[in-house]
Amino acid sequence: MTKPVRVRFAPSPTGPLHIGGVRTALFNYLFAKKHKGTFVLRIEDTDQNRYVEGAEDYIVKSLNWCGIPFDEGPGKNEKFGPYRQSERKHLYKQYADELIEKGHAYYAFDSSETLDFHRKDHEAKGKTFIYNWHNRLKLSNSLSLTEDETQAKLDAGEDYVIRFKSPQDETLRLKDSIRGDIKIDTNVLDDKVLFKSDGMPTYHLANIVDDHLMEISHVIRGEEWLPSLALHYQLYDAFGWDAPEFAHLPLILKPTGKGKLSKRDGDKLGFPVFPLEWKDPKTGEVSKGYKEEGYFADAMINFLSFLGWNPGTEQEIFNLDELITAFELERVNKAGARFDPDKIKWFNHHYMQEQDDYGLAVAFKNLRPELKDIDNQYIEMVIALVKERATFVSDFWDLSHFFFTAPSSYDEKATKKSIKDDTTDVLTTIKALIDSVDDFTSENVQSTVKEWITSNEISFGKVMMPLRLSLVGALQGPEVFDIIYMIGKTETLKRIDSLIASI
Repeated sequence: MTKPVRVRFAPSPTGPLHIGGVRTALFNYLFAKKHKGTFVLRIEDTDQNRYVEGAEDYIVKSLNWCGIPFDEGPGKNEKFGPYRQSERKHLYKQYADELIEKGHAYYAFDSSETLDFHRKDHEAKGKTFIYNWHNRLKLSNSLSLTEDETQAKLDAGEDYVIRFKSPQDETLRLKDSIRGDIKIDTNVLDDKVLFKSDGMPTYHLANIVDDHLMEISHVIRGEEWLPSLALHYQLYDAFGWDAPEFAHLPLILKPTGKGKLSKRDGDKLGFPVFPLEWKDPKTGEVSKGYKEEGYFADAMINFLSFLGWNPGTEQEIFNLDELITAFELERVNKAGARFDPDKIKWFNHHYMQEQDDYGLAVAFKNLRPELKDIDNQYIEMVIALVKERATFVSDFWDLSHFFFTAPSSYDEKATKKSIKDDTTDVLTTIKALIDSVDDFTSENVQSTVKEWITSNEISFGKVMMPLRLSLVGALQGPEVFDIIYMIGKTETLKRIDSLIASI
């Protein structure tokens, strides 16, 4: 690569950042860091009608939480700023005028009513209305009008748009880093609107001009922009600029594999589609976020990296540095990637095991008011015993509540399975054995109890099941003797007494 790698993530602040947008940002980030390049954030807010208050701040916070912050962008290293398109709108008119002067664009004065009439007329005939070479001389534009007529309309302040003049009878040969060579017949292209009389450019013009001025070397974006590739190539050619390299990422599909993943799918199946929780400023509706639902950023990033990309090996667990080293655009698939809610839980469970126990203890304590007076060190020790079974911090209470409170009832099935005619006698003996242990450690209690079981040739289940039931209220939890050590001798004896009393 001869010129510096500069990539951009260019979301519109029309709402929360979808998980598909996070994946696009991630792949741009990985590519930039792989090639010692720059990751740029540009806010494409030319559509002020759809602008949502707080969306830009949400995007920035999401990228930071994911661990993929931008190098350049609004308020940060503004070498090519401003990075909001609404603050750059003074730039675009000169480029639209340049295209007109070069014969690559023209003024169009057609009213919305006229265009609507033509669309409906074509539909009635089973056709699709396309504004291009085959009909533009029959419509109201600077190609069909004289120069004086055109100027008169402009002087009168008539509404207009500036359209790109797509060529006739040509074959465009385009290149995409993921999809390879693409051929397009220009006869099927419409003359896209580039600029409106309200002084605002459309996405197409602003996007190309900004990418050029910001010296973007590679455009890595979602598949939904693939139909725009022909126009964008033509615009670069019309301006006489070198085009960046393009790569269009595959769609993220619903868990069924059919159709693009949407917020509705997440709501229906109970998983988030946004990185952070989002509260709609207009409706007050709150949408789930991966952070608030208990997912680790590392788990989400690892999961997203596999949506459309694979390293060519069996390795599935990658930290960010490993992803940067392994990432290649050539290994991104063309086909859509199915979103698997269970797979991201699998990743989260893995990253749970790598978390610091103290940090988890603090998070757990903040989650449960019952723990506010419990020593952090004790909670940390509990977490070390149960986190192997946990996927989320919110799982800890179900896995460990018996370390903090005695059971108030006993599981019915477990009781039937554990309690026999002689269970009271057995528990009474076990209680005395535990009470006799002076150096009260898990190992010493275990040794004392197991020695008695072995010497009396009693089945372990006959002793261990009711003992566990007395401590936990069910037949679950970590090693029984670890529970006994953690809750202490006094509490252990008290719980055994409570089960005996209930038989």
